[in-house]
Amino acid sequence: MSTETFEFQVEARQLLQLMIHSVYSNKDVFLRELVSNASDALDKLRLAALRDDTLDADVSDPHIEIEIDSASRTLTVRDNGIGMSYDEVGRLIGTIANSGTAKFAQELREAQEEAGAEGLIGQFGVGFYSGFMVADEMTLLTRRAGESQGTRWSSRGEGTYTLARVDDAPQGTTVTLHLKPADADDQLHDYTADRTIKGIVKRYSDFITWPIRLVPKAVDDATADTTDSDGEAGTAAEPETLNSMKALWARSRDEVSDDEYHELYKHISHDWREPLETVRLQAEGTFEYQALLFLPSHAPHDLYNQNYQRGVQLYVKRVFIMDDCEGLLPSYLRFVKGVVDAADLSLNVSREILQQDRHIRMMQRRLTKKVVATVKDMMTAAPDRYATFWREFGAVLKEGLLSDSDNRDTLLAVSSFASTHSADEPTTLKSYVERMKDGQDAVYYLTGESRQSIENSPHMEAFRAKGIEVLLLTDPVDEVWVDAVGEFDGKPLRSVAKGEVDLGGEDGEKADGEREKQGEEYAGLLGWMKEQLGEDVKEVRLSSRLTVSPACIVSDANDLTPALENMYRAMGQEVPRALRILELNPDHLLVKGLNQAFKEREDRAGLAETAELLHGLAVLAEGGRPKEPGRFVKLVADQLERAL
Repeated sequence: MSTETFEFQVEARQLLQLMIHSVYSNKDVFLRELVSNASDALDKLRLAALRDDTLDADVSDPHIEIEIDSASRTLTVRDNGIGMSYDEVGRLIGTIANSGTAKFAQELREAQEEAGAEGLIGQFGVGFYSGFMVADEMTLLTRRAGESQGTRWSSRGEGTYTLARVDDAPQGTTVTLHLKPADADDQLHDYTADRTIKGIVKRYSDFITWPIRLVPKAVDDATADTTDSDGEAGTAAEPETLNSMKALWARSRDEVSDDEYHELYKHISHDWREPLETVRLQAEGTFEYQALLFLPSHAPHDLYNQNYQRGVQLYVKRVFIMDDCEGLLPSYLRFVKGVVDAADLSLNVSREILQQDRHIRMMQRRLTKKVVATVKDMMTAAPDRYATFWREFGAVLKEGLLSDSDNRDTLLAVSSFASTHSADEPTTLKSYVERMKDGQDAVYYLTGESRQSIENSPHMEAFRAKGIEVLLLTDPVDEVWVDAVGEFDGKPLRSVAKGEVDLGGEDGEKADGEREKQGEEYAGLLGWMKEQLGEDVKEVRLSSRLTVSPACIVSDANDLTPALENMYRAMGQEVPRALRILELNPDHLLVKGLNQAFKEREDRAGLAETAELLHGLAVLAEGGRPKEPGRFVKLVADQLERAL
């Protein structure tokens, strides 16, 4: 056996150091890379055997073996796959070693800085060299299927590497790592510990098609104690298969039980409850991928936290890439758990950065449409499960009405809202429109903190009196999406607390005449109150929405509501304060008395306090607070004292 020694070029030495110390953030992934290479080799052998009946290769038991030797601190990863020839070792393993060029180093740096080195993925040498993160020396022994002679490669990852032809190599590839000492400070684990190796395989390679076996270290026959406690002859320990090989998303629905799906969901989500719905998707064609997604039955407590971890895991060819893959689903579907497995994908050289290319955007569009379509199907086929889903996730799904214009119509169709039509059952916008009264030209809604506070709002009085349905919107996002959407089925969405309200009716002309007469009667009071309240109101006018309360505060048609102003300020955005409109009920005794006193008295100092009180009561009625709570309380106390 003749051995040739090759020297790394200066640039290659620098590049190797970059690979070892900078490219990978987690040293554990070296085993993922080696196992992935072994799996690829087994895939290639299977294809080669199918194409060539005369291929002299053993395909009886394709597998991957991992062997630990604690005494010599070595870790061996072995496969009986396609293997490599002498020339292929020089070319593939030499992807880094033989190139030795500034060009490759530059490409790798760009991969880190710009995440744009998809061309480097899949090159054997790149993942192979990650072993030097944990090893002082690496040895590779390989023989290509159908050939009689093998090749040995060895290097300490420093100045040189060796290549030799050997005659006794088994089919496939064996990689032996001479491990560095464990170093907790450097996040270098003890890779001679069975538990460590099992944990890494379970995390990254559990769904690899081929069995990954942990093989007990061979024991010298002369020193082996093969008797058990009863003096009977013992047997060597059997290899332990570490991976489940159960890539449920790659199997047809008929082959997988609901229990298996649920177990996978619990494994992914760490949720002890069963999922509400399972979503399967298989895309074929120029870009292939499979997805198995789950809709949880309960919202996690941190769903609205800024640092909430999404639950879709990304695999490429059944190799785990990342846990929290934000690019696969939009933010408003962040509660969805599951797995997406792509046949090929643009990743950076360490597989830790997902590229924002057209494949990712295409997957996001397809997955989003599939999830929303599943909710729509659940709405009709399983209303109880839909009710649970909407109770848990409706508020976050409505975020999509703001951010996802492509799916807005579908999202509106699957959304449901509390309304005055029923105290218990929510309604869809479609059902609301079907129930609209003759002559009603808008979908009316009111936002607030709770259903009770909305139903007790003075803004609801005329709508309740006329039997006009109002949507009761209590989620913070409702303040925003109604303005963004604007209309449904040609009907504008209109707040009952904004602008002027004209509910019409059979006595429309009579009502118009009455309002005109009242306008003349109250004109003096309205102008005077506007002067008294000064910068606190934009306008004082008579109301057509009040039947019981003396006054209410409303926003102008195009102004932000106070809740929306506060929301923007909480996000650090400065918005100008919008003055509100005070509306008076001309049929209320208090307003009538105030108007009469205004006309009869020349000294109106006491009336000014009453006007201020009326404004404060209107602010309180909508859930706000007076500008000066202390002064307001004093005015109330003084009025009560005089009344008694």
